[in-house]
Parts: sequence; structure tokens; C-alpha cells
Amino acid sequence: MEILNSFFENIDWDSVISTSIKVAVILAITVVAAAVLGSILRRIERRLVSRGVKEGEPLSESRKRAQTVMGLVRQSVIITLWVIAGLIILGQAGVQIGPILAGAGILGVALGFGAQSLVKDFLSGFFLIMENQVRVGDVARVNGTPGIVEQITFRVLVMRDLTGEVHIFPNGSITTLSNLTSEWSAYVFDLGVAYKENTDQVTEVIWQVIEGMQQDQEFGSYLIPEPEIFGVDAFGDSAVMIKGRLKTKPLRQWRVQREFLRRIKHAFDEAGIEIPFPHRSVYFGEASNPFAITKMEQPETAA
Repeated sequence: MEILNSFFENIDWDSVISTSIKVAVILAITVVAAAVLGSILRRIERRLVSRGVKEGEPLSESRKRAQTVMGLVRQSVIITLWVIAGLIILGQAGVQIGPILAGAGILGVALGFGAQSLVKDFLSGFFLIMENQVRVGDVARVNGTPGIVEQITFRVLVMRDLTGEVHIFPNGSITTLSNLTSEWSAYVFDLGVAYKENTDQVTEVIWQVIEGMQQDQEFGSYLIPEPEIFGVDAFGDSAVMIKGRLKTKPLRQWRVQREFLRRIKHAFDEAGIEIPFPHRSVYFGEASNPFAITKMEQPETAA
């Protein structure tokens, strides 16, 4: 008990109270500054979105780009703010900040040599973001794996595929990246029709289907002018292939694809255009003649 009494008697309570008040004021200022900076950054994000729309960029694309960039800026600013606040608090507590900063510099150099892959991830992430290669909400194919981008940081890119699996790619390990929804998307179709069909008539029917979709209130808003039918693209084993392309707004190509194929099936059925299935001819040697196949009636069984 005497030890505790002597310990508390030796404490300079005036200094403790003064330091505590200063620390509380620093924390309050930091919280207020974080809130103010967050509000400013949100305002900048809205301005970026509106400027992108004025320049002709789709609203969804402008919003994705602004959210991705400002999210990383917000994270960096908040971390920097709290690090500065922590150093100021240590200084008020009587801790010498100079040796800490010098030690942090030496530690940073050591980490730079020992964590080259981490540095590579950060540098790759920086260029990935600054060059606007991909954004949150985009559908992309990274290293051959497709999915929707859910998060981008300076270190990793997080994607979720159609089955719900989450894939995490360190930015330094990304060797191939394909953005499927940058500015606009497209559905490229290959329609196979029987060899007996008139390809000009088939092309007319396809144009009618496309025009019907353009006039549709819902699907017409998804399509971007001008649709293209390239024409006969290949002679398949059982069909003549006709290729074309429908340009769509980002993320709408798959819905347009399903509706287009549904309407094509109905239109081909109404026009009597055959969508063929594989045919195969069987020969038994070069000298063999075709043979006839007849159906034999089943004999009636006795009661």
C-alpha cells in the first residue's frame, strides 16, 4: 500500500491532466478533420461523376470510375491523417519523434529489400488505378478467370465469379486483364442455317428481329447504334454461319443476347428457316452403293 501511495505521490498530476487535455483536443480535431475531408472527397466524387456525364460518358461508367479512384484517395488520406495525429500525440507524451522517424525510414528500406513482391503489388496497383484499366463493378477476365470486380486496392484486386466464388489477385501477379464492360459492350452472334436456305432472306429476317428490339421500350435502351450483320462467315459441317454484332451498354450484352436468341428462334420458325442439327453420311468402302432402309410392320400378336 505504501508503494502505491509513494507512486501516486510522485506523479505530476498537473502535467498528466494537461497532456490528457491536449491528447483529447488532438483526437477531437482529427475526428473533425476526417469528417470534413470525407465530405470534401464525396463532393469531389459527385463532381467527377457529373463531369464525366457532361463529356458523354455513361452514368454507370462515370460513377464506377469515380468510386474506384476516390475510394483509394479517401483511404490514403484517412491513414495519413491518423498517422500524423499519432505522431503528434507521442510528441505531447514526451516521446522523441526523431528516432522513431529515423527507425521507420531504416525499417522501410529493409522491408523494401525483403518484400519486393509487396512493392511490386503496390506499384502495379498504382498504375492499374491511375490508367483506369478496370473499376469496381466492371466485368473482367483476370489471368483467364472471369468475374465482376468487387474491390480494388493498391495491393489486391478482388473478383466474384458467376458461382459466387471470390478470387483475390495480388496486383503484381496480374499478367492478362480483359475488361468486358469498358465504355460499351457487344454481343457477337453466329447463327447457323441449313444449306438449302436463301442467306439473303435469312439476313432480312435477322434485320427484322434487330429492328423489333430497337423499337422495344426496354431493350431499345440497351442497344447502341449501329448494329452490324457481317454476312456469311463460314461453311460448317451442317450449317451456313452468319455472323453479326450488337453493341450494348456495359453489362447489358448478356440480357440482349438471351432476348435476341429467343426472338430469332420464333422468327425462324415463322419464316420456315431451318436451324440444322448435325448430319452424317455413312459409307462402307469406296465401291459400296447406298442402301435403302425400310420400316417393317410388326406382326399382330394373337390375343
